[in-house]
Amino acid sequence: MNVQAIREQFPILHQSVNGHPLVYLDSAATSQKPRSVIDAVSRYYEHDNANVHRGVHTLGSRATDAYEGAREKVAKFLNAASPQEIIFTRGTTTALNLVASSYARANCGEGDEIVITQMEHHSNFIPWQQVAKATGAKLKFIPLEQDGSIKLENVEATITERTKVVSVMYVSNVLGVVNPIKEITEIAHRNGAIMVVDGAQSTPHMKVDVRDLDCDFYAFSGHKMCAPTGIGALFGKKALLEAMEPIEFGGEMIDFVDLYDSTWKELPWKFEGGTPIIAGAVGLGAAIDFLNEVGLDAIEQHEHKLAAYAYDRLSTIDGISIFGPKQNRAGLVTFNLNDVHPHDVATVLDTKGIAVRAGHHCCQPLMRYLNVSSTARASFYLYNTEEDVDRLVDGLLQTKEFFGHGIG
Repeated sequence: MNVQAIREQFPILHQSVNGHPLVYLDSAATSQKPRSVIDAVSRYYEHDNANVHRGVHTLGSRATDAYEGAREKVAKFLNAASPQEIIFTRGTTTALNLVASSYARANCGEGDEIVITQMEHHSNFIPWQQVAKATGAKLKFIPLEQDGSIKLENVEATITERTKVVSVMYVSNVLGVVNPIKEITEIAHRNGAIMVVDGAQSTPHMKVDVRDLDCDFYAFSGHKMCAPTGIGALFGKKALLEAMEPIEFGGEMIDFVDLYDSTWKELPWKFEGGTPIIAGAVGLGAAIDFLNEVGLDAIEQHEHKLAAYAYDRLSTIDGISIFGPKQNRAGLVTFNLNDVHPHDVATVLDTKGIAVRAGHHCCQPLMRYLNVSSTARASFYLYNTEEDVDRLVDGLLQTKEFFGHGIG
């Protein structure tokens, strides 16, 4: 993979921040966008802008073709059985809330169980809390190992015949853990539960095959995979989606409206009320084309190499704590410098043109499990290099010196 050639396709990376060349290490929060995606969105607005599924005029037809063409690209990207199994949403959060509000509230009751983990992002945590409160179901947690990973024997012990829903993130946005989703799915199905996957941190970085995983629902966001913000998708098995009721009502999702009753369109449109995020879908389709051209296997290998390099280099800094496993780590490293608040670390790094994330990363229960209030995180993508990691390490050594801890 020619990283320098890839970097040339990202206009935002070629700038100085605070007098230094930008080192962007916050792709787990949102990725940067290549020129091909930017151009695709601009081209849509300049030439094809119209509402979809409604007008018979030329612009409406072109917009509809572009929107539905993007759905077909998503289906192929995830290896879904049909584009009907792809619901466009605002992102992972909306997709997970759709499953929780439509499927889980209708299928969970008193004495049932919903199983998640303490590492979950709030988007895959709070919806299930709310379902449990509303239905009387019990929320249960698969125990984590000391390094934050999951052992399958603990999955076996936690999921029971009373479990209705299991929902787990594929990749942790804090720990970098890659969870054994296929194996967890098998255990869930063996006990009669459905499997929901938060794919926000996996979809941009590795090949995902929902039929091989056999998960029932899979959610992801476009903005973490080179697409615009405000667009994402939910994959759902067709039989489950057909049995679910929509949670948003209005234009576009209806079949027939009478004074006292209405019927819904077929899949996937019954879940897409109102004018959809057309330009976002066009951008997502262009992002998928871009990632396919680079190759997901190459991206995954590149990021694993960077994460290992970063883990080794950061480990040489005295007084640093690194969270998550050393092995089987996705492309991010979360850490703290002893006696220096993560926000101070991020602020000093920013003066050097280095962008990292600091905070609880929308994972407050996990922070408490780790016995910290917040952490700093450097996350990598296909446009990052070992030189970026070296700049990070140099910046952290300077941060230590700035706060009077010396260079170690």
